[in-house]
Amino acid sequence: MIPPSLGDIPATIPSLGPVGEPVAGVVGHPIGQSLSPVLHGTWLKRYGIKGRYEIRDLPPDNFALAATKLLDSEGWVGMNVTVPFKEAAHAYCDILDSAAKRLGAVNTIVKRKDGGIEGRNTDLYGFRANLEAADGWADTGRGVAVVLGAGGAARAVIGALQDLGFAEIRIVNRNQDRAKSVASDLQQFAASKLSVGTYKKLPKWLADADFLVNTTSLGMTGQPELDIDLSPLPKRAFVTDIVYKPLETGLLAQARARGNATVDGLGMLLHQAVPGFVAWFNPPEPPVVDDALRRAVLEAIGQ
Repeated sequence: MIPPSLGDIPATIPSLGPVGEPVAGVVGHPIGQSLSPVLHGTWLKRYGIKGRYEIRDLPPDNFALAATKLLDSEGWVGMNVTVPFKEAAHAYCDILDSAAKRLGAVNTIVKRKDGGIEGRNTDLYGFRANLEAADGWADTGRGVAVVLGAGGAARAVIGALQDLGFAEIRIVNRNQDRAKSVASDLQQFAASKLSVGTYKKLPKWLADADFLVNTTSLGMTGQPELDIDLSPLPKRAFVTDIVYKPLETGLLAQARARGNATVDGLGMLLHQAVPGFVAWFNPPEPPVVDDALRRAVLEAIGQ
């Protein structure tokens, strides 16, 4: 699958850092231990590109001022944007790709050669690319998809599932108002029926599902486990989890043990990084998401 908007990327690096090398980075608050420097550092070394990828914790009260300082005063060519700035980044950019417009959030900013500030959402692409690279995905039906959660990540996942042609997407969330808001915002973009329900509906909703995904933080290291019964789920269904620490979550272990095809969430992180790297560092070809990259990232998270 070709990363989105590659045709719109300028043929040359749009701007350079103070030492003549392209500089990009990831911003958030609190930024924690982001894996983005590992990804981009691996690719910079692989392609012999003289560039830098940094990490910055920005003050939460004025994203626009902080982003402008990085792009103008410090010469960054662009940035990855993580929580809590994805919506602020959407408002900050003067050019938006179709995914960013659709999802109302930006996770990748590119300072274009013409000076424009372009915002992209590559989470949708990353999720879809991870599925399409997975064993067993090609045989998955496009009938019913069940999505656990209704946060920002769920929006990107639902957008991808719409594009993949699922007939119905069932959004399961404790906060029904949030789930209804997601469904209302995204229904207009595809023919997929978007349904909303609580976890009480899950046994019935799993019974004819072709696909199940967890978009919540449940099951992540340090968080409570995702406690659901998969017995109603057909064994033909494909199961994934956007959590990648641990690499095999309780949900994936349970699904794999009963014979469902699965894929972990690490690939979404890796694939979503590709379009930004191409835009900022102008490699000779789009970087490959391969076993070597996975090993570098897994080593960084101690797995």
